[in-house]
This record gives sequence, C-alpha cells and structure tokens, in this order.
Amino acid sequence: MGDILDRIYGMTAISNIVEHPGFLVMYLLAFVLLYLGIKKQYEPLLLIPIAFGVLIANFPGGDMGVISPDGAGMVHYLKNGVETSKNIYEMSLPEIAHDLGVMNFLYYALIKTGLLPPIIFMGVGALTDFGPMLRNLKLAIFGAGAQFGIFAVLLVACNFFTMQEAASLAIIGGADGPTAIFTTIKLAPHMLGPIAIAAYSYMALVPVIVPLVVKLTCSKKELEINMKQQDKLYPSDTVIKNERALKIIFPISVTTLVAIIVPSAVPLVGMLMFGNLIKEVGSNTSRIFDAASNAIMNSATIFLGLSVGATMTVDAFLNWQTIGIVAGGFLAFGFSIFGGIMLVKIFNLFSKKKINPLVGATGLSAVPMASRVANEIALKYDPRNHVLNYCMSSNVSGVIGSAVAAGILIAFLG
Repeated sequence: MGDILDRIYGMTAISNIVEHPGFLVMYLLAFVLLYLGIKKQYEPLLLIPIAFGVLIANFPGGDMGVISPDGAGMVHYLKNGVETSKNIYEMSLPEIAHDLGVMNFLYYALIKTGLLPPIIFMGVGALTDFGPMLRNLKLAIFGAGAQFGIFAVLLVACNFFTMQEAASLAIIGGADGPTAIFTTIKLAPHMLGPIAIAAYSYMALVPVIVPLVVKLTCSKKELEINMKQQDKLYPSDTVIKNERALKIIFPISVTTLVAIIVPSAVPLVGMLMFGNLIKEVGSNTSRIFDAASNAIMNSATIFLGLSVGATMTVDAFLNWQTIGIVAGGFLAFGFSIFGGIMLVKIFNLFSKKKINPLVGATGLSAVPMASRVANEIALKYDPRNHVLNYCMSSNVSGVIGSAVAAGILIAFLG
C-alpha cells in the first residue's frame, strides 16, 4: 500500500513544487495576470492567453514550458530520464514537437521565426483608421515625440546590458507588444519571455500608468484646454477634398518611404499598411479584410499569447536580469508618455493654438486604449471636452513611430 501511495505521490507535481517554491511565485504571477485580464478587463484578448501560458508552463512534468537555447544554440532537456543536449537550429519541427512538446513547436515555428508579429501588425492595420491623423496631421508629430522613452532608456540600459539587450528592453517604451517581440527576436532572443511579458503587462496597465504620469507633469489649466474651441479660434487652412483617395494613397506612400529610408522596418510597417490598405479599398477587398481583421488576427493572437506566456518558466523569470527588464520597461513606458507631453508643452510655448497635453500622452502604440484613457481624463476636468479624435491622431502615428524606431535599432545593432 505504501509503495502505491509513493508512486501516486511521485506521479503528481507536488514533490517538485515543494522542492522548488519558485513555482508558487509563477502561479501567483499567472493568477494576477488572469485577474487583470478577466476582472479589470485590461487587454483581455492578450493578457488572458499570456497568463494561461504562464500557468501551464510551470507545472512540472507537463512539458508545456518553452526551453530557451543557450548562447551556442543548444537546448538541454530530459529524454527518457537522460540529460540530452541538441542544437535547436539543427532540429526539425517534428523532432521539436516530439522531444520538447507542443508549446515548443508553436514557439519555434511561429514566434522564433518572427512570423506572428508581422501578421498581427497586418490585423492591427486592418482595424486602424488613419482618418483622425490625416485630418489633424500636425498632431502626428507627437507620436514621434513619445518615442523618447525608447532612446532615453537605451542610453541608460547599455551600462547594464549589451547594446542588443538594451535595445530590446528599451523598445518596451513604444508600448507595442508585437514590435517588442520582433525586435527582441532579432537582437536578444534569449530575453524574449520577460520582455514580452513586461511589454504586454504595461500595455494592459495603460489606464493606470497614463493618469499617473499626466498627474505628475500636467496642470489643471493645461488639461482643460478644449481642442474643439481651439479649432474654432484658429481654423485650419487645409481642406481634404477626397479623404477616401487620401486614405488609399497613404499606406502605399508610407510603405514606400519607410522601405527606402529604414528597410529593416518594412516587415512591421509594410504589413501594417497592407492591412490598412485592404480596409480602405472597400468592397473589392472585403473578404481578405475580414480574414485579416478577424480569423487570422484572432488565431495569431491566441498562439502568440500562449507561446509568449510559456516562455515564462521559473528559470527564465526568477533572476536579476528579469527584474532589471521589468524595472527598465516601466521607465521606458513612463518616459515615452513624458516625452510626448513635454513636446506638447514646448509646442504650446511658440503657438497661439494650444494643444492639450493629453494628445502628447497618447503618442504610444497602445491603440485605442491610450486615447480612451486620455479622453476620460479630459472629461473629468471638463465634461464637454472630448479629445478622443485628437488623441487618436498621435496614437496611430505612434504605431508607425515605434515600428520605425524598432527598424532603426535592428539596422544599427542587428
């Protein structure tokens, strides 16, 4: 009877959990992320798959955690109870699935190859309306200003990490999960897990971080600036005669321009603009638009979330490097919001037509959550002050800006 009980006990994961309490920390992290996604509804489409990926990756014996290769590309794992080492780049996908498990198959086939981030960008493009930005083109510059956090943290982080690792950390400041993943795959793939978790967690916490930075940097008078009243006082001289034609020309022009100046940004910007183009063309491309914005986008999001979450194993997460990534990512995120706000303040010093600093605070890629949060802040100070469309101008330009910034980092450091 005792032997049977011992075998039952050995069959469970209890002995491993007791021996390595770090698993309990990972379960707690997964439950917190699930709470934020389910109860608080912070980016649930992303946070829930990621959180569940973290959970299932940390059950000993489940073989659902992603095994990261060392600097020489070697993965170390148990096969039939024997310690085995193989070069991951010499293993076929069926071999990876057989030896390392289904989650490693998904990770190395979809994430490590860099396939899913551009596909998700295509879906984002299909769901994005560049109309507010095109109608308020001057406000797009604040999307560039909000990339300040990327380069500010890069200068600091390079003192503690290699330049490639520092760039992968700094790109979190762009507030764009696919961009962070794509950059990290190219520059520091061994840091993918914690960087992806940090990037998506801070994106989900936009309703907390944006108000915090705004409160620390903006006055009540600034936040009461009514953009519609400013438009009436200082009307624009620019009139768009054919907005539909402009919306079709825009993605083609941006792709061409970016491809010439920053070719390494084309995988992201090109797919973003392609998704937007098939949306704007209309009924002739409605079928592929529907696929890009629904079935393909949703499938990619599921596999991305689960695979990224599965990289967060005990060994990968519970170390000082990860703590540094989480802290550095927060600074990059905060400085990006700060940079956009400061650029608005500088603009207001030299312009009669004043801009609400909330427009600069939304120069992130967290579309459209950042704009919604900024609009809610403005309405608290003045119930008639709707700034959503103005914030969307800088918000969608921030998507392009972060992708271009990633391309620059990859070009210089890749």
